[in-house]
Amino acid sequence: MTRAGSGAVALKATAPLTATRALWRLLRAVLHGLHGIAIVLLRFPSLPLEARRERVRWWSAKLLAVLGVRLQVDGTVRPGATLLVANHVSWLDIAAVHAVAPHARFVSKADVRHWPLVSRLVDAAGTLYIERERTRDALRVVHQMADALRAGDTVAVFPEGTTSDGRGLLPFHANLLQAAIATGTPVQPAALSFSDAAHDVSPAAAYVGETSLLECLWAIACAEGMVVRVILRPAIATPHADRRALAARLRDEIAQALGIES
Repeated sequence: MTRAGSGAVALKATAPLTATRALWRLLRAVLHGLHGIAIVLLRFPSLPLEARRERVRWWSAKLLAVLGVRLQVDGTVRPGATLLVANHVSWLDIAAVHAVAPHARFVSKADVRHWPLVSRLVDAAGTLYIERERTRDALRVVHQMADALRAGDTVAVFPEGTTSDGRGLLPFHANLLQAAIATGTPVQPAALSFSDAAHDVSPAAAYVGETSLLECLWAIACAEGMVVRVILRPAIATPHADRRALAARLRDEIAQALGIES
């Protein structure tokens, strides 16, 4: 996951009551993260696959809850091998999708493997890693994705390649879509949006520009009535598809679901 360079989100001073509540939410989030790592290290080795996925779903949904974020889902995830394609707004996007589709294997930037503690949680979800700075690495990841899709897995990607502020969509890169085309796997668009009590598009959720993870986390913890909405559109067949045309269609589908200009 990388971030768009559209400028940092300015954080306003918070009232004492809001700050106290935010600190409580952050404390609970840290404890929940440590609990997740304990589950991965101590329980996952002895759990069957479906039990692991249920743990991923539970942990992701609770992370949203402890941060004061309500999950709203429209539609259902296609069963069986699927390439799930979503727009990218926040570091919370993965938790939102995993709360709905805990079996999804995300394609993530390789840097995540070096994040302390977090890497344990990411590895446990079967993440595929890509070196975005290396052009040729995309081909390796496409082959890994194709193998996963042939095995019946659901793979999730963010074709924008970086986060936006949630008010529009960045261009969709088509390279990773080749895995679905090569295997004849349906592609399902997923539109993600964040709102709060004061904004139709919440600025607190956007992880963009020079905003640090801590700043974004604090803004989310301070937000009133934040909602993350996951809209799942019908899957699109891929046999003989042109990947650039498919990328354009997916972008249009997600833009329509979000009610924004494509």
